[in-house]
Amino acid sequence: MEKNQRANQVSQDQDDLTLVDRVLSGDRRAFESLVRKHERRVFRVALAVLRNIEDAEEAMQDAFVKAFRHLDQFRREARFSTWLARIAVNEAIAKRSMRKNCIPLGESEATEEQVIPKRYEPWRSNPEELYGKQEIHRIVEDAVESLPDIYREAFVLRDVEGLSAEEAAEALGISVPALKSRLLRARLTMRETLAEKFEEPATLRTKIVHTAVDAGTAVAMRLMRAAGR
Repeated sequence: MEKNQRANQVSQDQDDLTLVDRVLSGDRRAFESLVRKHERRVFRVALAVLRNIEDAEEAMQDAFVKAFRHLDQFRREARFSTWLARIAVNEAIAKRSMRKNCIPLGESEATEEQVIPKRYEPWRSNPEELYGKQEIHRIVEDAVESLPDIYREAFVLRDVEGLSAEEAAEALGISVPALKSRLLRARLTMRETLAEKFEEPATLRTKIVHTAVDAGTAVAMRLMRAAGR
């Protein structure tokens, strides 16, 4: 399976390079093929930053215009899709920065420390026993939407669009360790947000462990002894 996926990715990347060469040789229709091939991903990346469909569509258009104008600057040691995602992120951030209450991409470490999930309930093995596929899709989309900007961007690029850690970090203009840190917090936050819908009912012991987070170890030990567990 992995070999087939890698082979398909290599083929897709080679197709991109072939189309890029055609565009640079004067074939503008080849760029239309690149747009059709990547427009959905570029839109989703822009939407992850902006959370507004109209703004995301504008950012997508701006990203393709900039990519066309600067195609001769594309370095072939990077994948074309990664290079394009980086442009899309930059255009989306530029549009977001025009808003009064924007949150800069390079927020302080203090901001990144704000979201630290505390619940780790096991999820039901088959959520579709409770919800239909469309409802699950909506629940997950809402959870992604609720993530803070810097976590949502990392989550979408890495877990939704399937970029590698290195590619996602490059697209966001941050280090790989910073990307992994944001991704971990995004995943934990997603798990906590979805827990109310998908988790198994908490046992008495689990509830006591949760209580220990706030009550302290000594109190939790007394509670556990009293519960006989």
